[in-house]
Amino acid sequence: MSLASFQDLLDAAHRQSEPQRLLFVFARVELPENASAEQQARFEKREGGTLSPVLCVDKTPGEVANFAALAEESANTGQDWDIVFVGSLSGRAGIAPNADEAAQPLRFMVNAINDGQVAQFAAFDRDGEILQFG
Repeated sequence: MSLASFQDLLDAAHRQSEPQRLLFVFARVELPENASAEQQARFEKREGGTLSPVLCVDKTPGEVANFAALAEESANTGQDWDIVFVGSLSGRAGIAPNADEAAQPLRFMVNAINDGQVAQFAAFDRDGEILQFG
């Protein structure tokens, strides 16, 4: 599925045959320790860095009005972030997954992000613009 906006993601979640729970992992882009001159240059051009997850949350699509509301809510945590990664968890038999069921998939997302395996997630910058990873 191709997304052009955060709203596309919300719309797609609402259209699924089973209820969804959206999984959000907010991450900061940081310069790695002992970075080389090349890594520092790429980081300064916003083309590199290390992803460090700083905040996780799960919500039903109905609990997310839009990207601005999600970003505002995240600001209340006091955690700075640069990218939010989004995954989803499908319900069964018309019942949406609950927050307890989302805990392990969120841990898997954090581990994947720590390992640089981010292509499977939708990703948005602080302005809600879609990011593409190769």
